[in-house]
Amino acid sequence: MKTNEELILLTINGADRPGVTSALTEILAQNNAIILDIGQADIHNNLTLGILFQSDASTSGDILKEVLFRSYELGVNVRFKPIAEKEYSEWVNMQGRNRYIVTILSRKLTAKQIAGVSRIIAEQGMNIDAIKRLTGRIPLEESERTPKASVEFSVRGTPRDKELMKASFLKLSSELQVDISFQEDSMYRRMRRLICFDMDSTLIETEVIDELAMRAGVGDEVKAITESAMRGEIDFRTSFTRRCAMLKGLDVSVMQDIAEHLPITEGADRLMRILKKVGFKIAILSGGFTYFGNYLKQKFGIDYVYANELEVENGKLTGRYVGEIVDGKRKAELLRLIAQVENVDIRQTVAVGDGANDLPMISLAGLGIAFHAKPKVKATAEQSISTIGLDGILYFLGYKDSYLQENIYKY
Repeated sequence: MKTNEELILLTINGADRPGVTSALTEILAQNNAIILDIGQADIHNNLTLGILFQSDASTSGDILKEVLFRSYELGVNVRFKPIAEKEYSEWVNMQGRNRYIVTILSRKLTAKQIAGVSRIIAEQGMNIDAIKRLTGRIPLEESERTPKASVEFSVRGTPRDKELMKASFLKLSSELQVDISFQEDSMYRRMRRLICFDMDSTLIETEVIDELAMRAGVGDEVKAITESAMRGEIDFRTSFTRRCAMLKGLDVSVMQDIAEHLPITEGADRLMRILKKVGFKIAILSGGFTYFGNYLKQKFGIDYVYANELEVENGKLTGRYVGEIVDGKRKAELLRLIAQVENVDIRQTVAVGDGANDLPMISLAGLGIAFHAKPKVKATAEQSISTIGLDGILYFLGYKDSYLQENIYKY
């Protein structure tokens, strides 16, 4: 920097109104100032504006006087701080450090949640650059309160112990009923293009094989095997074969009735509508059955369905299946295959599931989410959602309610 140049940080705050930024930057423009950094936030119609500028020392005094006078007219407060060249250089060097996004989700946002997340970030030696609310404004009347709240932190630095940080977030999530996502702020996060869902206990709030078993009179036996398999206690392939065999003789007509009464998971309709609107390719990769996957395909406009095919003879289930079982390994293979077909980088993919057989695809995807998952799955997955519905995924993707132009909140 030349000796006759100065660096000055302006900090302006006060009631927000149209024209404040325009009026103050016009003064800088008239004096040929160079803007080195600028940031603005509006909290409850209260403005905070920061401008770091460089100007000739001979004009900086006039700039400050004009800004002070204009700020008085606009009814806002202004502070000036000279910035040393060394301080500026250190700030520039900081910009090259790793950047992350921390997203928190909850039914209701509390100070304890914000304080807990902020404390863990600080303990890891990281700095919070910005905080923004992703969900709509929350009404004061409890009866009108929105069913979800989400805030996103933009964080800079390198965690001292990433595994400890993850464990701390997981513990906090359990204690305060909050979901916490920690993602690298890369271009891939902003360019997700393919999302793959498990079906049972993810897109729908039931396990279809359990529903079939109840119709066949073996509900309790099959449900016990299902739960054990989802916890990862027994091999999925073995458990699947055993459960299918117990459905032998069931009339195929019951499948339509079950399909028409599937309990759709909270938030699924909104999530699917928005994903289609923004151009995602959507797949179901399920250890369940093709019949029900195809029903959801028609309902939501899903692009791909890969599941298991039940064998039918004379209008009844034989207790056997047709083709290859879609287990955990196969789900991961299908995720990679669909990404190749759609010409999508694997880092642009999302995988969502609840069971142990979903872990391979959750681990492979660029963003893997354990949704209302079994403890083992939640502890293993990088991200998890347990407090709200499927549309919570939108906030992990970085979408803001106001961007979605949906009148789903009362303002």
